[in-house]
Amino acid sequence: MGVWLNKDAYIRDLKRVILCFLLVYMAILVGTDQDFYSLLGVSKTASSREIRQAFKKLALKLHPDKNPNNPNAHSDFLKINKAYEVLKDEDLRKKYDKYGEKGLADNQGGGQYESWNYYRYDFGIYDDDPEIITLDRSEFDAAVNSGELWFVNFYSSGCSHCHDLAPTWRDFAREVDGLLRIGAVNCGDDRMLCRMKGVSSYPSLFIFRSGMAAVKYHGDRSKESLVNFAMQYVRSTVTELWTGNFVNSIQTAFAAGIGWLITFCSKGGDCLTSQTRLRLSGMLDGLVNVGWMDCATQDNLCKSLDITTSTTAYFPPGATLNNKEKSSILFLNSLDAKEIYLEIMHNLPDFELLSANTLEDRLAHHRWLLFFYFGKNEFSNDPELKKLKTLLKNEHIQVGKFDCSSAPDICSNLYVFQPCLAVFKGQGTKEFEIHHGKKILYDILAFAKESVNSHVTTLGPQNFPTSDKEPWLVDFFAPWCPPCRALLPELRKASKHLYGQLKFGTLDCTVHEGLCNMDLMNPSVVSLTPTTFDELVRQRKPDEVWMVDFYSPWCHPCQVLMPEWKRMARTLTGLINVGSIDCQQYHSLCAQENVRRYPEIRFFPQKSNKAYQYHSYNGWNRDAYSLRIWGLGFLPQASIDLTPQTFNEKVLQGKSHWVVDFYAPWCGPCQNFAPEFELLARMVKEKVKAGKVDCQAYAQTCQKAGIRAYPTVKFYPYEGTRRNIWGEQIDSRDAKEITTLIYEKLENLQNHGKRNKVRNLEFTLTNII
Repeated sequence: MGVWLNKDAYIRDLKRVILCFLLVYMAILVGTDQDFYSLLGVSKTASSREIRQAFKKLALKLHPDKNPNNPNAHSDFLKINKAYEVLKDEDLRKKYDKYGEKGLADNQGGGQYESWNYYRYDFGIYDDDPEIITLDRSEFDAAVNSGELWFVNFYSSGCSHCHDLAPTWRDFAREVDGLLRIGAVNCGDDRMLCRMKGVSSYPSLFIFRSGMAAVKYHGDRSKESLVNFAMQYVRSTVTELWTGNFVNSIQTAFAAGIGWLITFCSKGGDCLTSQTRLRLSGMLDGLVNVGWMDCATQDNLCKSLDITTSTTAYFPPGATLNNKEKSSILFLNSLDAKEIYLEIMHNLPDFELLSANTLEDRLAHHRWLLFFYFGKNEFSNDPELKKLKTLLKNEHIQVGKFDCSSAPDICSNLYVFQPCLAVFKGQGTKEFEIHHGKKILYDILAFAKESVNSHVTTLGPQNFPTSDKEPWLVDFFAPWCPPCRALLPELRKASKHLYGQLKFGTLDCTVHEGLCNMDLMNPSVVSLTPTTFDELVRQRKPDEVWMVDFYSPWCHPCQVLMPEWKRMARTLTGLINVGSIDCQQYHSLCAQENVRRYPEIRFFPQKSNKAYQYHSYNGWNRDAYSLRIWGLGFLPQASIDLTPQTFNEKVLQGKSHWVVDFYAPWCGPCQNFAPEFELLARMVKEKVKAGKVDCQAYAQTCQKAGIRAYPTVKFYPYEGTRRNIWGEQIDSRDAKEITTLIYEKLENLQNHGKRNKVRNLEFTLTNII
């Protein structure tokens, strides 16, 4: 019987529960006085590059070679070295984030380190170069498939030729910055990635672009040779403009919303060189057309444009070409390609601003990448993002922005409370996914292309699945967790493979803490303490039963069991109470219960006059189905064993609805199905009776009922007359599915009865009239 609490008592008890949960969580998460992130001085959201940079800084400062008089130098350095070895590895970092150091029991790395000179000269050789992006396994594919052109250097820190190339690679990266992406992969840290890409020697230089095979560079490693090779793959077209093509070229581009960058060359002053023009054409590909005009041969045309000396100008779409005073023409004084590129990018129009009145309609008819901001658009600080509209054109994705300060209710309904970007999939605000990666061009491009073609939805209270009719796979995650972010692309891939069979969603637990804590507030598995174990299990009510998992957080088989245990518990709600005990936290209780291994699974049956009793699980399989079948096997029988006489009297001639399991004792599938049928009997007991017929003992009855395989389930509804012995066969062995089928049949039967009554009444009235 429930006990009512007043409001103050409820809030006090709730706070205690939450506080206990947080303390337990922190104990599991950290498990040491200093966690690895604080040792390196980085946040939990730190990228691989930031972790390497932080470790290198500490390594140069704390290395024993530089601290010969410090007796603790070796042990201190081992601590930061172990922290780095764990956090640089995606799998180890995931274990550490979830279980703390206890989760690393199988990995005892970090006990060896290199000399100080190694960390000074060989470690992370490109981490301090902003033009070079160091890629790791988790982001490589997304980067090179983003649609941009990449030139990647696969190197090893112990390779002398790699170090010889490094200064040239840096100069080359600065030279082509903005024209293509320059990457680096340290094969010493990412051996698996390098093997997957067929890299067998260092340095290996490859060109990557989505839709084409990787191309290896075999030439001379000078800057000039590298530039010439890379330019072969840069899409760049420079048009020479003259009287015969000028008007048509300008009008065609303006009609498509594309402006022109034109350098006019005459005797006075300097115009852009052919090499600079080619570079700018590649840098502005799809955004601005690049052309040049020789005013010595096109004197009249230059004069009509009021051009009297060598100059370079950007003509935005719709500009009045022959009126410099009133038009929006941008005259450029620099001859440097990078400076001109940046100035033009800053002057390109921003993304379309969607209004609150038209938002739903616009999102319902097109696929959109939408930037949400609050008053000040922080995304406008990066002119590179203006390339998104062009690079996503072939994907039929439009790019826009929405100011949440203009319509706070709309953003609140979408649970957008801070600047972010999201992909909407053409179904209004129902189907969308929020981006949780880096706010840089290649990462956003990869996300938009993946998301719009996948079937992953960002969930919230408004669309969180609550029905059992459709199967869902929901990823409960936190954006600050790197392994969580690494899982998202894999989730998108899976959603495409399993489309139509399973729905996929993500739930941000930093935003929807309440939904993420539903399992805590209304748990399928009760977290037991010594006190609650004594009250709920040892002193349980006579008709109550419990299944309890005795586990330890650091135990790998326990970690594997946990999701299966929760899944099993949800299917047993109302039948068997399910709990778990943390033996690391409650060691004395587990010792008292004589728990000698983990996980230890026990079933505590209905209380009797016998001594303290339980059954231990000794099966090989610890999946939800096997554990569920094992637990249901201990419950008292809810179905009725039928004989030929009782089958005839109760099922065929009785006035109740019946569901019957025809089985044979020697049949393995029958034995597996038996607990499921008992669960079915309990689920339908308010409307339908459940019975079992032993076909080995009563073969004639089963033969008359048309039984040809075991087990066979048949439904015998009561319709006011004696029922046919053949019944209605149900081709399912799932209790929930059978229950749904039976209830549907009963509803149809009820509706059919009502229609018959109406027809009889109409017939009677007709006869009277």
